[in-house]
Amino acid sequence: MAELFTASGFFTLLMLILLQAVLGFDNLLYISIESKRVGEEGGKASMVRRWGIGLAVVFRIVLLIIIVNLFTLLAAPFLTVPFEGIFEAEFNLQSIVTLFGGGFIIYTAVKEIGHLMAVDHIEHTEGNKKKSVTQAIIMIVSMNLVFSFDSILSAMAIANTKNEAGEIEYQVWIMAVAIILSGVAMILLADSVAEFLKKNRMYEVLGLFILFIVGALLVSEGGHLAHMKLFGYEIHAIEKSTFYLVIFVLVVTDIISTSYQKRLWAQREAELRSNGDPEAAAQAAETAKTGKAAAH
Repeated sequence: MAELFTASGFFTLLMLILLQAVLGFDNLLYISIESKRVGEEGGKASMVRRWGIGLAVVFRIVLLIIIVNLFTLLAAPFLTVPFEGIFEAEFNLQSIVTLFGGGFIIYTAVKEIGHLMAVDHIEHTEGNKKKSVTQAIIMIVSMNLVFSFDSILSAMAIANTKNEAGEIEYQVWIMAVAIILSGVAMILLADSVAEFLKKNRMYEVLGLFILFIVGALLVSEGGHLAHMKLFGYEIHAIEKSTFYLVIFVLVVTDIISTSYQKRLWAQREAELRSNGDPEAAAQAAETAKTGKAAAH
């Protein structure tokens, strides 16, 4: 515990908090999308976010302790697939969790995107199937643990020292404090992110596509960890720099596209007013403001 109050310990803590903030964005996005399935009645969605994140922080600290103490065992492969030239892999626990977690996130994103495309009244839907508070909390905690593997292993690469014997010792207390502080920040930000997505439904699709890319990132990392080969081609993990570049391009493209659409509708409103059609002009004005097509 005393290592927290040293200059190097404090600097390490700041680095870990920054790391948790960068890696926690996709987790926060998933929490916001998942929690809306319980509905907003009585503040249930907000309660789900708080309990889900709170329990996830506790389990993440437990997972941190387990990984630190069983690092070698978790990294050891326990299942080998030997179909040379077709499919080869050496699975360990981390690769299995990462692969299945990424696959599930991809499935969730595709299902939600399909639902948004199929639904008739977008403004009156919060998902194709309601979930209970308990189900939503379990899903949030479970997926948080999937995201935890990446953040904990990255933290272990930063928060370690060598003892007099030259052995690596991990600074568990510093990592635990960083996890707690990041959890508090997520609780404070979760409602704001959810409210933003609720008020700006046009960005929900963007969020789901980002979630899809997060799933693809995890699947590629899982394949890389398992040394997976398909038809002789090795699976490589998507570089984090590439991932953030894709996210940046997606966000900028969406912002510019939305702004351009609003300008088009504003221009359409002006044309309709000049042609003496106030009702259609009002609909165009509403669309220009909200980014959603007005009902006829």
